[in-house]
Amino acid sequence: MQNQIDLNKESSFDAEQDKGGVKRKIKTLTKAISYLAIFIFVVFIVFSSQILISGQSSTSWIAKLPIISTVRHLVESADKTLKGEDRGRINILLLGVGGKNHDGGLLTDTIILASLDTRDKKAALLSIPRDLSVPIEGKGWRKINNINAFAEVQAKGSGGVAVSQAVGDILNTPIDYYVRLDFKGFINIIDEIGGIEVDVDNTLDDRKYPIMGKEDAEPYESRFEHLYIKKGRHKMDGELALKYVRSRHAIGREGSDFARSKRQQKVLEAVKDKILSKHILFKPRMIAGIINELNEHVSTNLKIWEIVKLWNMFKGIKNEDIIRRGLDNSPNGLLFDMITKEGAYILVPRSGDFAEIQYMVNNIFSDAPVETKKRVITEDTAIEVLNGTWVNGLAGRVALDLGKYGFEIVRTGNFNQKNFKKSVIYDLTYGDKINSLTILKDKTGADVNFGLPEWLITDLSKQIPSEKNIKQPDFILIIGQDMDNSASGIENTVK
Repeated sequence: MQNQIDLNKESSFDAEQDKGGVKRKIKTLTKAISYLAIFIFVVFIVFSSQILISGQSSTSWIAKLPIISTVRHLVESADKTLKGEDRGRINILLLGVGGKNHDGGLLTDTIILASLDTRDKKAALLSIPRDLSVPIEGKGWRKINNINAFAEVQAKGSGGVAVSQAVGDILNTPIDYYVRLDFKGFINIIDEIGGIEVDVDNTLDDRKYPIMGKEDAEPYESRFEHLYIKKGRHKMDGELALKYVRSRHAIGREGSDFARSKRQQKVLEAVKDKILSKHILFKPRMIAGIINELNEHVSTNLKIWEIVKLWNMFKGIKNEDIIRRGLDNSPNGLLFDMITKEGAYILVPRSGDFAEIQYMVNNIFSDAPVETKKRVITEDTAIEVLNGTWVNGLAGRVALDLGKYGFEIVRTGNFNQKNFKKSVIYDLTYGDKINSLTILKDKTGADVNFGLPEWLITDLSKQIPSEKNIKQPDFILIIGQDMDNSASGIENTVK
């Protein structure tokens, strides 16, 4: 601001100058310098996680670069291409670790894939559970949260690249950038912005939340605190926000890693909203404090010019333009849980390989027309999808596509008979949800039967146990060989 005042004074000394032109230039330069100061932190939230500055150096980049040369460098970089930009999709892996003085500080407590659609200016967040079992070179099948720790022990600073390579392999998609943030940095950043407002969907009651630094304390009960956050809107400081996103032992629906993944995305959204408010963007001292924190607690392979270009491309993104997904073990989820022979709890792909998950990731931005989706949602239609062929994962791929039309997929699986040549829809509403039936038939090309024949009732009762918590379907779709196009079932119909 002082530079602007001084420059304005200088312009007044020369009466021959075009005052309007000078002011415009000054305003442009000042705006560029201001943006330079805030881009690093703003983009962290815009992408719903910790996208900031490189942690490769122990000295702040601001201290190294004169402001004029920095601005010149950014201008010269304007025509450079970001990784992934040529294919229309930029993938950024967001990692959260405990950090120094924390039990298991090198394990990735949070893994989120943030994908950015450069054409339609949309974003997608995919939460990957820490207990997912994946192949690790030289280690066999291990939990995915171990990869960063294994790599860091061998070579400090290599964890981000190692996790990116592993995730890219299992998802069959390139990971262009990574950002890793530790708990201390998370707390300090939220405190620096004055806390956040979070809408808590369900009361969180966790009597076994671990107290940091008391992992080995005696008696055993002293290692934990009672964390209780009532349903409703709450003002959270950094410490409470961290507890909210880390809690794993709450009573009821919030006591799972999958619920925790949703809470993480909710907090990131709250931080984004706070950062993008006018009260935060133009506070240089606050931004400087945040940058100092990031230098110690963040590691990334993003360069300054890449962050700035990402900001320019996605600064107008809205919450409704962000797709949120999570890998879980729900009845229609892509994972199921099991216990290893060593007694460890792990999650593995439902289909036996990562094909279904890869299909979901690669098609995460495809969607059905809004008006078509509204017709299905209005009727509140639930579907069960069963695979009547030998094609592995076909039911999962079809279910993923149908979900984009607004159908609630209550269960997917393999039917015990594999000889279905033609796909069949069994309408248990007897035509009561005609809009949904019409759309389902149009998208699948399946034949329609009203009700269930006796032989199918008998088969289903043997194969699928009655589950009280699972909504009963309106339609049962059994996929036949006609829907096996060796690709994706109804992929080409989703536009």
